[in-house]
Amino acid sequence: MTMAAKQQRTEEILTAAPVVPVMVIESVAHAVPLARALVAGGLPVLEITLRTEAALDAIRAILADVDGAIVGAGTVMNPAQLHQVAKLGCAFAVSPGSTPALLTAAEEVEMPLLPGGVTASEVMALLDHGYRFQKFFPAEPAGGTATLSSLASPIPQVKFCPTGGITPALAPSYLKLANVITLGGSWMVPKALVAAGDWAGIERLAREAAGLK
Repeated sequence: MTMAAKQQRTEEILTAAPVVPVMVIESVAHAVPLARALVAGGLPVLEITLRTEAALDAIRAILADVDGAIVGAGTVMNPAQLHQVAKLGCAFAVSPGSTPALLTAAEEVEMPLLPGGVTASEVMALLDHGYRFQKFFPAEPAGGTATLSSLASPIPQVKFCPTGGITPALAPSYLKLANVITLGGSWMVPKALVAAGDWAGIERLAREAAGLK
């Protein structure tokens, strides 16, 4: 797949919903019912972060058993992880930043990568590699909407998925920016509801997030 085709696929994925749930799954037993609740609530694009021992098995389970889920792997830090999640069948991968090794590995797989860029130099460097879509992380600590709107003027060809510290109250101010295509958040998957198996509660939160504009 060419870089242009990968970017087109990235755009299709990121426009599927206004919010991408960022999931830290501690137990494989939670993976399928959690994903089903999010998809049922209107959030089909799921980022399962590689921050837990259960992450890879959770990805396998969701890919096998959750219809309509567009499964991505988050916190992909190195080429080995990128190749691993590509082989699993993930639709996309997300990295908080980028390294030369990771970008080289991304050229070797069919799966698109959403790398992170925050400063103008980082964003420009990724754009030189063809990345019109980038993660903006950590969004709130990095200046939030003020920083993003400042980047829009000199680098309008890049659109972002801001993630990090975004709440339901802050989300609309991000989504109205011309250079924000979607955003990442974890408020619809609170640990207490996951631990309690309150999938109906999570579906309700997902539905509210899916209605954000």
